[in-house]
Amino acid sequence: MMKRLWNSFYRNFLSHILVVPERDPAARTGFFGWLEIVLCYPGIHAIWFHRIAHFLWVLGIPLLPRLLSHISRWLTGIEIHPGAKIGAGVFIDHGSGVVIGETAEVGDNVTLYQGVTLGGTGKERGKRHPTIEDGVVIGSGAIILGNITVGRNSRIGAGSVVIKSVPANASAVGVPSKVVSINGVRVDLLEHHRIPDPQMEMFQQLKREIEELKSRLESLERIAVPEDPSMP
Repeated sequence: MMKRLWNSFYRNFLSHILVVPERDPAARTGFFGWLEIVLCYPGIHAIWFHRIAHFLWVLGIPLLPRLLSHISRWLTGIEIHPGAKIGAGVFIDHGSGVVIGETAEVGDNVTLYQGVTLGGTGKERGKRHPTIEDGVVIGSGAIILGNITVGRNSRIGAGSVVIKSVPANASAVGVPSKVVSINGVRVDLLEHHRIPDPQMEMFQQLKREIEELKSRLESLERIAVPEDPSMP
């Protein structure tokens, strides 16, 4: 019984504190460091509020879960619908502007940065928000829409718009997002700047092709119109 209670307490409250030092380089340990994490990290507060609101939501209690969610958004800048399912060890860094919809499911050890939206695509009912599997990292400002799945240990680049499911252990970037290969180079958990940009690569390829065509056109013009030696 005590073990079950401890496991429940760890998953619901403690795990979100313990993951902070490994994912936030600004976090400190020691007595005052842990106190700062508990008192000054809005992402933790939002998840704690959500745990209580979700419990009441599952019990079918009217109004109160949504009221707690509203109070949490006012205090933290993070909106999590009480119907959403949040796993253990989820870390919301900074958190301002994060929105998690009613039928969203977030697995264990997921990291969300500020401005992330897990939203729906319309007024359809039923499962209409994303499922985020374990170990996923979602960069700042990313928008993930609809009943899609982001596979385990995947990375979503900052500012991306994801409207299709992403396989496990992949990286997706762009608007709309595309799954990109990393060419065997490991992308560190926090190094979003090393994720390739397919749109920039496309523009660079077009630039190279235009320069090549320009060079070939100039060569053809020199052959077709030889220089007139009588011209000054």
